[in-house]
Amino acid sequence: MDFSLTEEQRLIQGTVRAFVEERVLPQAIENDQAHRLDLSVIEGMAELGLLGIVIPEAYGGAGLDFVSEALACEEIERGEAAFRTLISVHVGLNSLVLLRYATEEQKQRYLTPQARGEKLACFGLTEPEAGSDVAAMKTTARREGDVYVLNGQKSWISYASVADHALVFAKTDPSAGHKGISAFILEKGWKGHTARDQEGKLGVWAGSTGELFFSDVEVPAENLVGEEGQGFEIAMYALDQGRFTVAAGACGVVRACLERSIAYARERKTFGEEIGRHQFVQDMIAKMVLGYETSKLLVLQAAWMKDEGKRSTRETSLAKWHATESAFEAAHLAIQVHGASGYAAEVGIERYFRNARAPIIYEGTTQVHKMMQAENALGYRHLNGRDGEVSPVCSWAPALDPVHR
Repeated sequence: MDFSLTEEQRLIQGTVRAFVEERVLPQAIENDQAHRLDLSVIEGMAELGLLGIVIPEAYGGAGLDFVSEALACEEIERGEAAFRTLISVHVGLNSLVLLRYATEEQKQRYLTPQARGEKLACFGLTEPEAGSDVAAMKTTARREGDVYVLNGQKSWISYASVADHALVFAKTDPSAGHKGISAFILEKGWKGHTARDQEGKLGVWAGSTGELFFSDVEVPAENLVGEEGQGFEIAMYALDQGRFTVAAGACGVVRACLERSIAYARERKTFGEEIGRHQFVQDMIAKMVLGYETSKLLVLQAAWMKDEGKRSTRETSLAKWHATESAFEAAHLAIQVHGASGYAAEVGIERYFRNARAPIIYEGTTQVHKMMQAENALGYRHLNGRDGEVSPVCSWAPALDPVHR
């Protein structure tokens, strides 16, 4: 068992860490308070190859592995959640889907400029009445000759008003439930396709979240991704990719809270000694250490399986569930360590607390992931496919085999 990083992996970790220190953190609090998306940071991410980090070089990407992607996401979210969110939707939920399901023409037209960072992409699945229950979506796509006519609405879409391309899911057969969903690529500016920002969010103020609206949008038939009725499968594959980056980014939140809390606990004194000497403060620091180490191990386990070409729905789900909960707990504890100053915007700890709340909801709520893990363990579903493997460190895995039950 080898936990060492390659030179290339250490290089990407160090490069992104320096980028965050120089370009993200100095303006993070100001951008957050101003609800301002700093497009210059996105340009910098594109220059580093982060917007195509795991996309093959043949399609304009950096061609790196998933461990490298995890390391990059951790560093980015240590600085600002909004920019890790971009990696999640642009790379995980959109570009990796095109890499697997798109035609060669679609890859050349959409994937390549996305991987190069020349175009930004978003992912349109969630609706006002369709979140965890994907099959409840009401957006429809009706085939008329050489086009599909889309009507409907998507909500809580990261980078909705900024993205040049959108991967949108709609029902081509409303009577078929989840088997009647199809996926389409839409371009910004098409007639009937509009977007607007959503206001009043609890967190991720420095990011872009919005709604997509479709009013008789004519989508060329060649922009259908995969086959009609394959949309649910495509969406589930996309969520596997997005959830991985969410989990990796959450490690960055835990680390940021841990680093800041350690520094403060050594500096701040009460009753004549550093507060780090107080056992209750040590208890909070210790919980952050545990949250970081366990989350990181789960993320690296999922990354290893992805790099080995193995399906990792089970392992990615575990990582996403645990890491996002650990991040929120770490932010809560960090505020407590800092006391009243942790509650102040200018200190920047409360920003992590607000930003860490959303990932517990999106890309599968904690409750959805608990259900997935329990049903997989009970043999009611097979998260990695009926013949799929699980991580080799999972010693109880034989119990999942009907032969052993």
